[in-house]
Amino acid sequence: MSRPFDSKDYLCGTGAGRSSLSFRKGDVLFAQGDVADTVYYIRRGRVKVLVLSEQGKEAVVGILEAGQFAGEECLNGHIVHGATLSAMQPSEVTAIRKQAMLETLRSEPDFAELFIRYLLDRNRRISDDLIDQLFNSSERRLARLLLRLAEIGDGAGGVGPQPIAPHISQETLAEMIGTTRSRVSFFMNKFRKLGLISYDREIAVDAGRLSAMLRARPDVHG
Repeated sequence: MSRPFDSKDYLCGTGAGRSSLSFRKGDVLFAQGDVADTVYYIRRGRVKVLVLSEQGKEAVVGILEAGQFAGEECLNGHIVHGATLSAMQPSEVTAIRKQAMLETLRSEPDFAELFIRYLLDRNRRISDDLIDQLFNSSERRLARLLLRLAEIGDGAGGVGPQPIAPHISQETLAEMIGTTRSRVSFFMNKFRKLGLISYDREIAVDAGRLSAMLRARPDVHG
């Protein structure tokens, strides 16, 4: 009798169409313009998503962490990647070839449900980010981003400082929320004086206090 299909084992194992890859900090998983024929599942670590404009300017537009997928656009007919993925810290990834991924989605309903839930959650995050960019101030966008990077939700009530690892520069934070480094520096100093965050070599977020500020102040212009 065959064993029941285990989605976690599939995503963390190797086999037909699947391989395990290791990346050091700074390594590129794939580059913008590379052929898109593989889905990547991040088992450990964090990677940043970078986009290069026609003018040659590069910007960080997102960060992916353990439990998330990358490169899934190949399943929808995209021929090349529209962004570059670079490891922010040592990372372990399962690479699943497009055909193997499609066959598993067709044959394993539980796995298909897991992947659909992931896509729906990702679309919700993208929608939330768009609303954030359109209607919220840069101060509020920074607060929400810091909570997310510390793996805390807006409504979280975590106890004590939650560190953001690996370290993320103020330039990267500014790129991700669509403002200048000087504005990020201003708000970071303000948050630190209010006891919402601390930072020396790394940023640590007081989840409860920063979340309370977001709830108490629908928006903070800046």
